[in-house]
Amino acid sequence: MKIAVIGTGYVGLVSGTCFAETGNQVTCVDIDTSKVNRMKNGEVPIYEPGLEVLFDRNTKQGRLKFTTDLEEGVKEAEVIFLALPTPPGADGAADLSFVLKVASDLSKIVTDYKVIVDKSTVPVGTSEKVHEVLEDNLDRSLFDVVSNPEFLREGVAVDDFMKPDRVVIGTSSKRAEEVMMRLYEPFVRQGNPIIIMDERSAEMTKYAANSYLATRITFMNEIANLCDKLGANVDMVRKGMGSDTRIGKRFLFPGVGYGGSCFPKDVQALAKTALESDYEFRILNAVIGVNRDQKKILSQRIINYFGGDVSGKTIAIWGLAFKPNTDDIREAPALTIIDDLLAAGAQIKAFDPEASGNVSQIYGNRISFCDTQYDAVDHADALAIVTEWQVFRTPDFDKVKELLINPAIFDGRNVYDTDRMRKLGFYYESIGRP
Repeated sequence: MKIAVIGTGYVGLVSGTCFAETGNQVTCVDIDTSKVNRMKNGEVPIYEPGLEVLFDRNTKQGRLKFTTDLEEGVKEAEVIFLALPTPPGADGAADLSFVLKVASDLSKIVTDYKVIVDKSTVPVGTSEKVHEVLEDNLDRSLFDVVSNPEFLREGVAVDDFMKPDRVVIGTSSKRAEEVMMRLYEPFVRQGNPIIIMDERSAEMTKYAANSYLATRITFMNEIANLCDKLGANVDMVRKGMGSDTRIGKRFLFPGVGYGGSCFPKDVQALAKTALESDYEFRILNAVIGVNRDQKKILSQRIINYFGGDVSGKTIAIWGLAFKPNTDDIREAPALTIIDDLLAAGAQIKAFDPEASGNVSQIYGNRISFCDTQYDAVDHADALAIVTEWQVFRTPDFDKVKELLINPAIFDGRNVYDTDRMRKLGFYYESIGRP
């Protein structure tokens, strides 16, 4: 099939590359000329494990192409995916201006039947808005609008796309349904479902899934905070809960809050949608507040350790990305922690395997970026672990202790065993564990 993907962020580029991997002809469209030129020259603009191999193979074999020309990109496409940003506005509502602008542009250049797919995470009712914009200039027989939400986890997005738990397709058109079923059939050969539903339900499914996962994380953070008060161990509590098949083991790890491009904005957007429908989504409002506070726990503990005064102290930070195996720093807890410590007068030395470049664009020379994790702890007064990259799991603790001025570690991801850290002679604080 011939496919156009408009927008080459995480969702757009992964989707386009994976569709090409199954033999489709894919053209990715983006307005960023510099980015398009980099991709034409074989450069992957994001860090996502496994993506570069597929990107390289499909560009060299001619199945994956890039352009800034929308008309050229969609001219021969049977399916057009809108993988455009929907950033939160000041009120938390998703900004649909990019999606609707492209829909308007498409309405002026489409000349034969296209399936136009909302791949972006969009509020309930967006497919109808896109439909209305397209109908301003297009005959109804020339298009169908489909909602096809993505469920990709950054860090394992290629695997998630190639072997999805499920594919959700929202459409009331049999013609569009047949096209989408044919497109996705190679990805579900092991029997995972393609679920057909109406457009509004598909849009709601995406928000409901992400909001529930964010709620699970936040609930465990609340449990961890209470464990700190009561002397219980959240690791034991988590294992006891997760062994219940009604609950399951995933998304029960406490820490310094969730971040990224999806959970924060999707929770806010669903809460805002509820308000617009005269419904107060009280659980989500609590989730937003708890997560905001959770991001500040580690910085406050560090400040308390130094008697309320970190001015002149140097804090090493391991991990800047919002999660491991990505360079994405959107809503990353590390940024909140850095801001708090800088405001309190501390100096920061930071290391992240992939995200340092993105963070440097925010802070410049206000913090020091190190080439290795050990450079970061050299002559630092304490170490904060914020992202649980694998490389941090089994460091040379003797070397860390030797390099630190104070053998103090504040672990925001519960990476290490508390008994072992005590035996090694570290002052060690984690989340919800004695």
